[in-house]
Amino acid sequence: MSLLGRKVRGFRLIDLVALGLLVVLILGVYLAKTMAGRERAQIAAVERQIAAEKARIRLLQAEVSHLEQPARIERLSSVYLGLKPISIKREADLATLPSLALQAPATATGKTPEEPAPVIDPTMVAEEPVAAQPADAQ
Repeated sequence: MSLLGRKVRGFRLIDLVALGLLVVLILGVYLAKTMAGRERAQIAAVERQIAAEKARIRLLQAEVSHLEQPARIERLSSVYLGLKPISIKREADLATLPSLALQAPATATGKTPEEPAPVIDPTMVAEEPVAAQPADAQ
């Protein structure tokens, strides 16, 4: 009698081997589907995050576009900083540039001599750097 034709408790050995392989195959397919479902859920979550980030990027680009509008910047500079367009009397031409360059640095920076010196907060001033010792002095 052959090994595969042998009977165990009324079943042929080939039937028991086939049943075992079938159970292993079913469990393998079940585990593969479960893992694929988890990965599919993770992929969907990442795609949702990507879509949300793209929407946020579009929103931020729209906000930057709004904030960089020249009319808005001009309005804010006149309201908060008191800036206004330069009058035609203050414009310089090419011939007057050398004489303007020779003026005192205080007037070249736009400060007038009667302007008070700016107040400096002592808590905001950094400590003076220590002078480096020459290499020969050590």
